[in-house]
Amino acid sequence: MRTPPPPEVETIAAAPAADPGLSSGPLAAAAATALLAACGGGGSAGTPTPSPPPPPAIGDADASRFLAQAGFSASSADIATVKANGYSAWLDAQFALPVANGHFDWMVANGYAVDTHRNDFGGADNTLWRKLMSSPDPLRQRVVLALSEIFVISMAGLPVSWRGFAVAAYVDMLEQRAFGNYRDLLEAVSLSCGMGVYLSMRGNQKGDPKTGRQPDENYAREVMQLLSIGLYQLNADGSPKLDANGKPQETYGQTDITNLAQILTGWDFDGASTTDPSFMKKPMVNNAARFTPGPKKVLNVDVPASADGPGALKIVLDTLAGHPNVGPFLSRQLIQRLVASNPSPAYVARVAAVWADNGAGVRGDLKAVIRAILLDAEARSASGAPGAGKLREPLQRFIQWGRTFGVASPSGQWAIGDTTNPATRLGQSPLRSPSVFNFFRPGYVPPNSVLGTNSVTAPEFQLCNESTVAGYLNFLQTAIAGGIGDLKAAYTAELALSSDAVALVADLALRLGGGGISAATQATISTAVATISASTDAGKLNRVQAAILMLMACPEYQVQK
Repeated sequence: MRTPPPPEVETIAAAPAADPGLSSGPLAAAAATALLAACGGGGSAGTPTPSPPPPPAIGDADASRFLAQAGFSASSADIATVKANGYSAWLDAQFALPVANGHFDWMVANGYAVDTHRNDFGGADNTLWRKLMSSPDPLRQRVVLALSEIFVISMAGLPVSWRGFAVAAYVDMLEQRAFGNYRDLLEAVSLSCGMGVYLSMRGNQKGDPKTGRQPDENYAREVMQLLSIGLYQLNADGSPKLDANGKPQETYGQTDITNLAQILTGWDFDGASTTDPSFMKKPMVNNAARFTPGPKKVLNVDVPASADGPGALKIVLDTLAGHPNVGPFLSRQLIQRLVASNPSPAYVARVAAVWADNGAGVRGDLKAVIRAILLDAEARSASGAPGAGKLREPLQRFIQWGRTFGVASPSGQWAIGDTTNPATRLGQSPLRSPSVFNFFRPGYVPPNSVLGTNSVTAPEFQLCNESTVAGYLNFLQTAIAGGIGDLKAAYTAELALSSDAVALVADLALRLGGGGISAATQATISTAVATISASTDAGKLNRVQAAILMLMACPEYQVQK
């Protein structure tokens, strides 16, 4: 993979190049044209204290920005609702929605719980796309996608029977706990069959001096490094604590990993079956005969010899969840996934404080944390500091297209498939990351760029290269013009505006870009769209499709501010 080209501006922006592989015709010609062109003091004594000013009114662009951060898309109806009721009320309504139409049950109902799919992922991609594209709870889906990129399991590493159902059960578990408590989530992740297979805690056994076998350290290492406390001790604002020599201080050492690996022995599936995948929904259970006996210590916390497997695990998970690093470490990553790639230390500190105490003495309240992230002044300000915002990851852009234009699957199968091919598709697909480190690292700084020079973290740029830029454009053009499989968009509302290129582009820019697409870029795209004749139904559709493609290709759209 070649190094991504340096950005042209200091803010996080990707500048996709026009690709000669784009098919010919009015849509491609208009897209190429636009891409080339676009690419105070207090009162005196005795004076009554004035009432605080009312909060500023929420504008169309403000509402659209919020909806893109809190979900994936902004319909005209949703924009109107947010403007009328406010951000907090919209969040309340989303938090109140029940979890419905689970992935596991959908796969069973659609005939995938049969022997022919015992050793493949049949149905897993389908149901993941189904809910990401169409589920009526976009906030939950957005948070679940974020959690799946932090608490990673991947179809690239599940060599087990009923592997598709392991994925489905895992995402169901994330949906059920996305607005719950972190401590509960950490335990559910640790005992899930999917994670048990992916990071080899399932089947982990106590050591055997005769054979030289030692407990597997995989999950012991990653549960600390990636899922809870991170590599280095942190201040409340996420900055590293330094020793007397100015070097970061490690949070744990090899002894902690070795001892934790011993604690994590004895776990296995609860009632594995070759004919029924339902055991994949159950937490793993502990086999006492395979558990490492004796006293242990992790992070200076004693685990007594009297503790059995479940008891020892409880002590360790309580220790990890209560560690002061967890709040700033995971709050920063959630901010990155929802709002900003390079959040300020003050932003991280404010959210970490809510993580530590939700106002009612509860630690790790994910609902309160999500609310704090999305309602923070830095999230709600459209004029953030240089480096604010984030490059929209390819999945986010594609899901936004589907939700914005009401894409549906008449067959109910949502046969989009695996979209990880970087040259022909998105370079990214749900639950298909190449490793436990996700598609991109939270600390990634693009090399050979202004961002790199200024040490600005921009994780999504790890996916940005010549292949993914061209692949995204080609895949998106195909989807916009002809759909994917039986998935198609009707563009009914957009066709009603097609005779007025300026109005069409303005409406799309608002809903797709949330006020981030400049008037100059809109004018350039409008001019190109206007060159397409709208005298026929086909011409009107070409106008709509060209406008969508050019807007979703331009750098100002690809940067979510």
